[in-house]
Amino acid sequence: MTDTPRIESLKKMLSARPDDPRAHFGLAVEYERLALWPEVVSHLESYLQLTEDQGNAWGRLARACLRTGDTTRARDAFQRGIAAATRHGHPSMAMELEEELEEMD
Repeated sequence: MTDTPRIESLKKMLSARPDDPRAHFGLAVEYERLALWPEVVSHLESYLQLTEDQGNAWGRLARACLRTGDTTRARDAFQRGIAAATRHGHPSMAMELEEELEEMD
């Protein structure tokens, strides 16, 4: 795998500050662009362990889990994303995540 300059920069940031959720989220987004789904899952899980999310990262995690074939984890991530979006006052995001969850069935 060839790392892009952006990925290298984010890895350096993460090395300097391993508990910085922004570096994990940034890496997840960069790996998502490259369709490297296991890396996306890993960094989003780290991000979500470090910070409260309003729903976006949970949705991204759910979609990445679907790409890796982990439907159980995807379902859980969608449900947690719906709860987070609702808790943070993002009803349209909650509705979108609910629709994606329903499409799994």
